[in-house]
Amino acid sequence: MAQTLMRQARGPVTGTAKATRRRKPFLLDLYSTAVGKKYVMAITGIGLIGFVVFHMIGNLKMYMGSSDLNEYAHFLEKLLYPILPKTVLLWILRAGLIAMAVLHVHAAYSLTVLNRKARSVKYQSARDYEVASFASRSMRITGVVVLLFIVWHLLDLTFGTVNSYTGTKVIGGSDDGLKDVYGAVVYSFDRIPVAIFYILANIALGVHLFHGVWSLFQSMGWNNPRFNKWRRQIAAGIATIVVVGNVSFPVAAMAGIVG
Repeated sequence: MAQTLMRQARGPVTGTAKATRRRKPFLLDLYSTAVGKKYVMAITGIGLIGFVVFHMIGNLKMYMGSSDLNEYAHFLEKLLYPILPKTVLLWILRAGLIAMAVLHVHAAYSLTVLNRKARSVKYQSARDYEVASFASRSMRITGVVVLLFIVWHLLDLTFGTVNSYTGTKVIGGSDDGLKDVYGAVVYSFDRIPVAIFYILANIALGVHLFHGVWSLFQSMGWNNPRFNKWRRQIAAGIATIVVVGNVSFPVAAMAGIVG
């Protein structure tokens, strides 16, 4: 009898708890876990790597002359025109890239916090600490440098806040709306401190890409020991191509090869 009364007394309390408890949407619930954050870092990393590589390839038109680079920039502004107004799709893509970058940074920061909380026992020696955390510490440093570089790059060649030449029109061009992107790039790299910053930032980007590409294979579960050699070669190849290509632009401007 007493047990029956206890069950009846518990019933409404349990029912109320179930009624008021709401489950998170699946994606948010997954993102709250370390595995979910690693997936987000890997997926956004793949998208950002793709952008970096194709952006560098497009900028190689600089070596084909001012008209080719300016026409390429104009082509990007007219994506899906006249279905959409000029530059609309370009800004949608930029917004998507910014969103991926924000998610990437937030996932990285959240994982760092989770890892620190989970590490209840400190490393036994300085040697163990150095070996275990060198890669992650370098990723944080290079990540901050890359983030600062992105902000500067936008202020320099997109908004023209720190580059008075950005937005200048081509004189006598076939299109009155054609911007002299080539001239803006040359003007930017003619400033030695800016050119040096671009070089150093892209070296940091290369280090970040190398470890990032290597890590995303593991985050996505593509880490079979038989493929580790290929993972290293792919990571090194992507990082090298991006660094050599991007660093060549300020070097070519300072050497007078372009301009």
